[in-house]
Amino acid sequence: QVQFVESGGGLVQPGGSLRLSCAASGVSFSSYIMGWYRQAPGKQRELVARIFGGAGIIYADSVKGRFTISRDGAGNMVYLQMNNLKPEDTAAYYCNTYPSGMAGVSWGQGTQVIVSS
Repeated sequence: QVQFVESGGGLVQPGGSLRLSCAASGVSFSSYIMGWYRQAPGKQRELVARIFGGAGIIYADSVKGRFTISRDGAGNMVYLQMNNLKPEDTAAYYCNTYPSGMAGVSWGQGTQVIVSS
């Protein structure tokens, strides 16, 4: 089965940093566009950043300059370095392909990020 396991979330003060990791398994993802998504309580899921197979990167305006997405050479690990975190960044963070919704690919458990003083 195709699975995503996100980790690295936690409680952090405003201005702090976290590094999220995503372990993808079940298929080779090296040629797929991968993305980090987030969903705050009561809000719609949004795309935070995506990284192309050739390592091209696009960020949402809300995180540009603060977050950095990366992936390893094999494409099985995807990372999100989050700096200068704001309370508005509080959400459950997920990794998935971009676009999401590929056959046989579902959402993982996500990792919770809480930014609060």
